[in-house]
Amino acid sequence: MPNLTASTPTVTPVHRDPAEVAPAESYRPSDPVWVYRDGWRAGIIEAASPRAVTVTYQPGNHRGTGVDTFTAPYVTFRADSAPDLDQRGLRLVRRRPLR
Repeated sequence: MPNLTASTPTVTPVHRDPAEVAPAESYRPSDPVWVYRDGWRAGIIEAASPRAVTVTYQPGNHRGTGVDTFTAPYVTFRADSAPDLDQRGLRLVRRRPLR
């Protein structure tokens, strides 16, 4: 069970306890997360690999979004809501690779 953060994290990625950092591959598309980009921002996982995750997030105090790739220390699970992002996450569909 992931450790969900109910409010915005206060510890910067370099000061996080490595034992509390979930591996990048533990995230799944549509997971709500916090990402660290000039402060902690609400985001939604788009894709994950063993080394990093791709996240759609709100880079500022507006409704616009950005997409970026983050390593595990810069991401943590999110429990509180971000309506603009979370509603978008409901529409994500995981695609199956072509064979």
